[in-house]
Order: sequence, then C-alpha cells, then structure tokens
Amino acid sequence: MRFPLKVQLVDSLAEFGRTRSLVLAGLLTAAAVIIDRVFTLEVSPVLEIGFAFLATALCAALCGPWVAGTAGVAVDLLSYFLRPNGAFFFGFTFNQFLLGFLYGLWFYKRRPRPLLAVGACLTVTLVINFVLTPLWLHMMYGQAFVIFSSVKIVKNIIKLPIDAALLYGTLKAAGRARNRAAA
Repeated sequence: MRFPLKVQLVDSLAEFGRTRSLVLAGLLTAAAVIIDRVFTLEVSPVLEIGFAFLATALCAALCGPWVAGTAGVAVDLLSYFLRPNGAFFFGFTFNQFLLGFLYGLWFYKRRPRPLLAVGACLTVTLVINFVLTPLWLHMMYGQAFVIFSSVKIVKNIIKLPIDAALLYGTLKAAGRARNRAAA
C-alpha cells in the first residue's frame, strides 16, 4: 500500500499517541544502543562499522519517521553518555534523527522490497555519510573534508549492498513475525 508523503507524515505523528508504538520504540532504542556499543567494529578513530541502523530501521518501519527520528536522538544521547567517543557534537545527533526519519519515509506502512532497501541505504549513504558527517567533522576539526577519504568511500561502497541485504532481511523477518502474531 502506498501513501502520499503528506498522509504518511501526518499518520506517523499519530504514532506518538499509541502506547504500543512508544513501547516498541523504547525497546528498539535499547536494542540499538546495545548493538551500537557491543557490536560496532572500530577500524580507526574515524572509521567504524556498525549494525545499530537495523534496529532504527525496524522502528521506522513499525512506528513511522517521527517516532524513529526521536528514537534515533535517544540512541545517540544514550550511546554517548554510556561510552563517550570523542567530543559531543549536536550534528551527529541530528544525523541519528535523520537516519530514523529517512528510513521511516522509505518503509513506514510499506512492504519491504529489495529495491526499497537499496534506495534507503543509498539515500542514507549519500546524505548522511557523504555530506553531513564530513561537514560536521569539518566544523569540529577545521579540515576541509579531508575525512572524506578513499577509505571511507570504499567502505561505503562495499557496505552498501551488505547493509541493504541485512536491512531487507531484517524487515522481511519482522513482517513475517508480525503476521504470525496477528494470526
């Protein structure tokens, strides 16, 4: 089922009034924090490989872009306070909001499809990883997009199909579990 963007955004605001959505967002926020802190591989101080985005994307698909964006903010703040990794900068908190919000735009009230997963991961890679993160690092450290290195480009190119496959598999499995629970 496809909804126009305006309807999707208004419907997703109503999720804040649903207890089920808030509890689910809280559980997925906790899962994202645990995944972020335990299962993130730090390759270098500026290069990490993590999978917490799966919990955020699941929250986005089930609760909508606004709730998932808000949960993303909670994930960032909780992760930072549990284990600070450098200086706190609000830009990265905005990245987490945007991550949940973008996934919500791609998946809220939609059946997961491989091309949707690729499109969502590509959008996140282009907007957050290639534009916003280097901008925040430039603002923090004054290096004119030096962090936008060939290592990060190669990492994102390699990781894109892997992330898309993991995302599609996670959303598909959650959809099957939801259908079984409803039956």
